[in-house]
Amino acid sequence: MIGQSIDAEWARQVDFLKSLVRVASDNPPGDCAPHAEAAAAGLEQLGFTVERHPVPEALVRQNGMISATNLIIRKSFGTGSGPVVALNSHGDVVPPGEGWSVDPYGATERDGAIYGRGVAVSKSEFATYAFALKALEASGRSLDGGVELHFTYDEEAGGMIGPKWLIDQKLTKADYAISAGFSYAITVAHNGCLHLEVVLRGKQAHAAMPATGRDALEAAVPVLQTVYGERRRLGAIVSKEPGIGSPQITVGLISGGINTNVVPDRVAIRIDRRIIPEEDGSAVEDELTRLIRAAVPAGSGISVECRRIMLAEPLRPLDGVGRLVDVVSRQARSVLGIEVGPTGVPLYTDARHYAAAGIPTILYGAGPRSILEANAHGADEHLELADLRAATEIVALSLAELLRPDGERS
Repeated sequence: MIGQSIDAEWARQVDFLKSLVRVASDNPPGDCAPHAEAAAAGLEQLGFTVERHPVPEALVRQNGMISATNLIIRKSFGTGSGPVVALNSHGDVVPPGEGWSVDPYGATERDGAIYGRGVAVSKSEFATYAFALKALEASGRSLDGGVELHFTYDEEAGGMIGPKWLIDQKLTKADYAISAGFSYAITVAHNGCLHLEVVLRGKQAHAAMPATGRDALEAAVPVLQTVYGERRRLGAIVSKEPGIGSPQITVGLISGGINTNVVPDRVAIRIDRRIIPEEDGSAVEDELTRLIRAAVPAGSGISVECRRIMLAEPLRPLDGVGRLVDVVSRQARSVLGIEVGPTGVPLYTDARHYAAAGIPTILYGAGPRSILEANAHGADEHLELADLRAATEIVALSLAELLRPDGERS
């Protein structure tokens, strides 16, 4: 019955996803309220009651964005005494960049796939979760509990005014959470991430007399050597969680200097440090800051400032995650005909905010077999329609099992 319901609504589901891709929601700059309104209007046309929760402007600006409105859909079944399952996806996306063979906002359908920015990461789950819930409602099954759809807009900026804000505002009391993920893997752990800005300040001088200044760029050289030495050291550390690998460190941005003929008085370095589940984010930050400060030559007259841009803790499995994994893997096997098991990914996502609140959390959805396969965050990002169809049924069947009344649960 669930599969038949999905098939009956399939054309509407595809059209709904295309409509989401056609509305830009790039972050940065993060002016995402218009997309939230378009998504809410589309969801209401599908028959849902949509709560709009605008995030206060000051908080939005504090998190480096322009506007954000979070959406919640709630559906209660039976007595409502069973578990509440939250399904979360984000509608903000990275800017499209260059190299596309199609309009990144055109939602072009080609060879069984939809192409467009955000179609795989993660506007696909707006469609997956909404139509899974519609199929569940239409199934007529005996159910008890609730489903909440959380559609948020700041994953690319850290999730602080998306899922974390919903939790902090007590707008959800979920017992389980499923976040946007991959159709051929159940993600139970992922990396955290530290973004650190290092600012070296010296004194400008004429290039004809460099000794009269204090060269911030020269002081940056041993700092960079230290960072790349740390990269080599981290390569020898491997997480016990499958799919995670080693901690990583990257210098992603360097800026500074005044002109070619001036000793640079200021250099800023942006560092990305990926944190494996066995590490503590604050401890990683303290140690990296210590290493950088120690690398600046003593007596150079160079001052150093280390400023946290973002710290996202890793997703670590909680008690109760096994129940989600068992249910989703069983339903995935029935639909796909292959084993779909738990793993980790070397990314960071909004899912960590649910886990931090004590809510057992996994990632599962219509996402690609791999980020590279779908060109996610790259040109010609795309989603296989067959994966969307399968994931929708798997999520709906999993919800049906999780919400079985007590006397009917296995």
